[in-house]
Amino acid sequence: MENSKPEISVIKMYAAREEIYPREIKGRYASIRWLCVWLTQLAFYGLPWLSWNGRQALLFDLAARKFYIFGIVLWPQDFIYLAALLIISAYLLFLATAIAGRVWCGFSCPQTVYTEIFLWIERVIEGKRSARMRLDKQPASVAKYAKKAAKHLAWGSVALWTGFTFVGYFTPIRELALQVAAMTLGPWQTFWVLFYSFATYGNAGWLREQVCKYMCPYARFQSSMFDKDSLIISYDRKRGEPRGMPNKHSDAKGIQFGSCIDCSMCVQVCPVGIDIRDGLQYECIGCAACVDACNSVMDKTGAPRGLIRYTTENALANNLSVKEIKRRTLRPRVLIYGAILGMVVIAFFTALTMRTPLKLDVIRDRGALGREVEDGMIENVYRLQIMNTSETAHLYKITVDGIDTLTLLTSDEVQLDGTETRAVPVRVRAEAGQGAPGSNDITFSLQAVDDESLHVTEKAVFFVPR
Repeated sequence: MENSKPEISVIKMYAAREEIYPREIKGRYASIRWLCVWLTQLAFYGLPWLSWNGRQALLFDLAARKFYIFGIVLWPQDFIYLAALLIISAYLLFLATAIAGRVWCGFSCPQTVYTEIFLWIERVIEGKRSARMRLDKQPASVAKYAKKAAKHLAWGSVALWTGFTFVGYFTPIRELALQVAAMTLGPWQTFWVLFYSFATYGNAGWLREQVCKYMCPYARFQSSMFDKDSLIISYDRKRGEPRGMPNKHSDAKGIQFGSCIDCSMCVQVCPVGIDIRDGLQYECIGCAACVDACNSVMDKTGAPRGLIRYTTENALANNLSVKEIKRRTLRPRVLIYGAILGMVVIAFFTALTMRTPLKLDVIRDRGALGREVEDGMIENVYRLQIMNTSETAHLYKITVDGIDTLTLLTSDEVQLDGTETRAVPVRVRAEAGQGAPGSNDITFSLQAVDDESLHVTEKAVFFVPR
């Protein structure tokens, strides 16, 4: 009896990616998506070139530790305002998700926007969906590689311009452009331009839907912000099933088909390659391409639109009308997100409008405590760190009080240019016998000579030897 070898089964832990060839579709949501592409990219590519008060309107100058946002200049001490902006952005996303699902992902997310741009370039060079599929199956040829090279060259150009623009938000973009033209770009600037260019090229050109399916954390926790009244793209199974195209044989057998003719157009246009008819899936980015595709098919078959549409789970289960769906929008989850967002926005703008563009820090010389000098006077030395956070030059007057006979020996005036920081050493004296031995509270005041509203005070300690 021959020894039989045990069969070895290979279990694949990773399924190779199947190339997705999204079909181009026209419709209401496709137009909205392209409008978002134009608006976001005009803002992204255009804002760094705008000027404001003789400098770049929007610049996060990390080297100088100054953030310029049009007429506002933020310093490291103003980090709370940037944190508030991030909180506002987060709650805007939460609110939009609670109301309309992944509307951000489908229309305004950079991954969606740049994938849409790269797909458009691909269609222009390689042709429509069927042409691209045939081209990839063709054997190697000069014509094939010429098209591929042209496509990747166009992708690379867009990616490089994107990386250059992104770095232009952190380095003055006009200086950056001159450095690129003169080929004198620094090593770090070169690294970040190439890094973000490569990220754009790789994510939008090669990874595409894999970023949304496997890399984006938002896809994983989005369901925690959904409820049964959140708008999602859904297939109306009651109306669409059973699928099929009526013909003479089905008519003879009395088979009644639903509105879905099983044309697979909704799958062909999907940028992540899912079938929306299988129900809500975490891969769905809510781009509504399947809605446009299905509506165009319904128009051709003479059936009403809306087989695939924006709706809610409750609307599908209970046949709710559009008015009833809108009425359910103001529910506790949405109201809570809206209330928190409103409070943060009000607090942010209130703090921003009440912000004084002048800062003062007092640092006492720790190397020498209070000392007795001529005429029995007690002297303390301080360093005033003065920050003019506005873009207007001002003359400031320094005063100090808190102890009788307290006098300022150094100059009591200092001139600062716009957005200038200066350390000003000052000597303060008081007569002996004034103030208790040990630490005494005093106050430094800084007042702009030309603007009464610019006034700050800072507490300090005057040390009297025992």
